[in-house]
Amino acid sequence: MPSEPAPAERSPFDVSEAEIDEALATCDGDARATIRALLIGQAYLEHEMSRLQSAASAGFRRRRRSAAGEG
Repeated sequence: MPSEPAPAERSPFDVSEAEIDEALATCDGDARATIRALLIGQAYLEHEMSRLQSAASAGFRRRRRSAAGEG
């Protein structure tokens, strides 16, 4: 069995078997409850990202694009 990569080598999108086991254990081994919890968490993060993007002023966003050479 291959060893897991060192933390510096791991992508933020890599999920270990231990992390999967922990998520399942948190929901008492119920796969549907685990998926539900993950989907709720994802929806919350998407909502927060949208809210924060809306809260940023148009001028701030315009300056960011100009600084990045987009406009």
